[in-house]
Amino acid sequence: MKAVLQRVDQASVQVEGTTTGQIGRGLLAFLGVAEGDTDEDARRLAEKTVNLRIFTDSAGKFNLSLLDVQGEILAVSQFTLLADARRGRRPSFTAAAAPQEAERLFDYFVEQLRSAGVPVETGRFGAHMHVTILNDGPVTIVLDSRELAPRPAD
Repeated sequence: MKAVLQRVDQASVQVEGTTTGQIGRGLLAFLGVAEGDTDEDARRLAEKTVNLRIFTDSAGKFNLSLLDVQGEILAVSQFTLLADARRGRRPSFTAAAAPQEAERLFDYFVEQLRSAGVPVETGRFGAHMHVTILNDGPVTIVLDSRELAPRPAD
């Protein structure tokens, strides 16, 4: 499971001219689900997302998490994060999970974010979307659930 996180002052997503999600300060999370991803991938990625310290403190240091700043998340499914463009001119998307499983894991990721106490808005899975971003920084972080280290014991 791959995520591209962008720190935003505001973001919104529209489907067929209707706003389906809109947030203020927080993170825009583009999420791509790969073949073989599991609930555990979604859980770990959600935990990392809400606890990642990419918001600045009063000294301008990256010391605050989304939870610390009481931010919001706009979660948008994006299977193109799984593109393989190593050969030819047209990317291959064979690494992406089947749509039904990808939607289930996307929904589970959103559920995990909400259970952490974060307000979450979403796009519409599988739809053509228009995303508007007021990027803050810009700060953009790429996460891959398969590359996350296990969380150390507290």
